[in-house]
Amino acid sequence: MMMRQVTTVADKVADKRNIGDYKRRLLAAKYELRRNLYKTLWQDPNLPSDLRDKYRHKLSRLPRNSSFTRVRNRCIFSSHFSNFFYYLFLNINEVDCQLGYR
Repeated sequence: MMMRQVTTVADKVADKRNIGDYKRRLLAAKYELRRNLYKTLWQDPNLPSDLRDKYRHKLSRLPRNSSFTRVRNRCIFSSHFSNFFYYLFLNINEVDCQLGYR
């Protein structure tokens, strides 16, 4: 797949969005186990309430960007997130351009 050159301001902004989203993905992968452990222990009704509060506090102390809900699937060329093919990492408009329809 051929990468295009970054020339316009919009392309630079799109690259910043992709970089930010990539960093969020790395952070989410790094804290995934810890987040799931704290969440499970916090929601366990068999534990004492002070212990559950401790794990709820630990969960709240994790970085917000380490949650997978903050990650957006974006096109690798235009950073658009709507009409996104997750298996291609492309927006429908970019697919049309690559196929010569636009």
